[in-house]
Amino acid sequence: MNIIIFGAGRVGESVAESLVSEQNDITVIDQDPARVRALEERLDLRGVVGNGIQPSVLAEAGAKDADMLIACAALDESNLVVCKVAHDVFQVPTTIARLRSPEFEEGSELLGKSGFAVDHVICPEESVMRTIHQLIDYPEALQVVEFAEGRVCLIVVRATAGGALVGHTIGEFRERFPQAEMRVVALYRLDTEMDATAQTRILPGDEVFVLAASDKIRLVLAAIHNIDKPVQRVMIAGGGKVGLRLARSLIGQCQVKIIESNAKRCEYLASQLPSSTLVLHGDSVDEELLEEENVADMDLFLALTNDDEDNIMSAMLAKRLGARRVMALINRRAYAEMMQGSTIDIAISPAQTVIGELLAHVRRGDVVAVHSLRRGAAEALEGVARGDVKTSRLVGRRVEEVKLPKGARIGAIVRGEGRDAEVLMPHHDTLIQADDHIIIFIPNKRLVREVEKLFQVGATFFG
Repeated sequence: MNIIIFGAGRVGESVAESLVSEQNDITVIDQDPARVRALEERLDLRGVVGNGIQPSVLAEAGAKDADMLIACAALDESNLVVCKVAHDVFQVPTTIARLRSPEFEEGSELLGKSGFAVDHVICPEESVMRTIHQLIDYPEALQVVEFAEGRVCLIVVRATAGGALVGHTIGEFRERFPQAEMRVVALYRLDTEMDATAQTRILPGDEVFVLAASDKIRLVLAAIHNIDKPVQRVMIAGGGKVGLRLARSLIGQCQVKIIESNAKRCEYLASQLPSSTLVLHGDSVDEELLEEENVADMDLFLALTNDDEDNIMSAMLAKRLGARRVMALINRRAYAEMMQGSTIDIAISPAQTVIGELLAHVRRGDVVAVHSLRRGAAEALEGVARGDVKTSRLVGRRVEEVKLPKGARIGAIVRGEGRDAEVLMPHHDTLIQADDHIIIFIPNKRLVREVEKLFQVGATFFG
C-alpha cells in the first residue's frame, strides 16, 4: 500500500515505524529537513521536505498514486487542509486526520466529502484517556483491549503468588473455573514467549494474555492476579491536554489532585474543573510536595507531562514514596521498553495507543479491529469470515483446518448480532460459519500479511 504521512513528529514517526515494518511504501512530508533526514536514515521510507498543504509538495510525494494519506501534524487546521487537498486535487481514496479538538467528529457533515474530506479521525489524547480508564476499571491488568463492540476483551495480566490458577497448568483452568470460560493465547516469562499449551504451568511473574467474554473478565483477573481494591484516589502530574481530559472524565468517580508547574495553566485548570478537584502549582519531582500531598495514600499516580524524563522520574519517586500503582506517559519507544515492568508499573505510549485505530484501515480483507500489543511487537486482530466454502479460507472449516502461520492463535469467535451475539471459546473441531467475527492473536507482526489473507474472499479460491 502506498501511504503518505504528513508530519514527522512523535506520532508521525511512530506511525511510519509501524507501517514500514509491514512492507508498505511510505513517504513522509515535513518542513524540518533534519527530521526527514533522520527518518530516512533509520527507516526504509522516502522523505519530502516542504509544506504538505501545497499541491506541489503532495505531487512530489506521489499523491497521484497514493492509497492513503495520514495527516498527523501538530495543528488541526493543517491536517484538515491537507486532507481536503489530497482528496480534491489528487483523489486519494482514504484520508485520516489527527484532530485534537473534540468538536470535529468522524462522520459529521463538516468532515464529509463536501467538507474537509476526512474519512477517519484519530486523537492520541483521547486514546490515551480511554486506555487509562480501562486500567482504572481493571487495576490488576497491564493492558485491556476490546473486540466485537465490547463483547470480548483481551487482557494482559501479571501472575502473582496466591492467584487461584498460579502454579497450575493452563489445562487445569477449566476444571477450577468452569464458570469463567477463557482462552490463554500467549504467555511470556522473563520477556520470552513460552508455548501456551494445556501442559504449560503458570508461574508468578508470568505475563499472561487471556481472551474472555467481557462479563467474565473480573473472574479471570481474580484467578490469575487476586483482586486489587478499586481506584479511588488519583494524583496526576501534568495538567496538559491529556491531564485535563482525564481529570474531567474522572469527576464523580475518583478524588483527583493535579500538579502543574505553569502558574497560568493552573489558573485555567481551576476554572475548568470543579472545586472537588485540587489543582496544585508545583514540580512533580519535588519530593517534599509529593509527601505533603500524601502521595503514599494514592491508589494511582499518573505522570502525564510532555517531558519523558520528568514523567519517568516523578513516577519512580511516587512509587518510592508509597503510591500503590504508578503509570508514566512515555513517547520515546526506547524509554518505554526500558521502563515497562520496572519500578513503573505501566509505561503508556501515546503512539501505540492510537496505532491500532490506524492499522484497522490499513489491513487487507474484512478486518474490523486491530490492537497493538507488547509495544508494537505483537498484534490482536478481529476479522469477519465472509463468503462460502468455495470462496473463503475460513467459512465451513473447523478451527484445526485453518492454515494459520506458526504462533498465531484463534482466541475467540463471536457469532450473531446484537443481543443474540454469542461469544465462543473455539475448540479444534469448532466449525466456522459465515459472518463469524474471529479474534486472532499474532505474536509477530511479520505474520500479519498471512493472517490478512484468511479474511480475503477469492472468486476462484477452492481451498
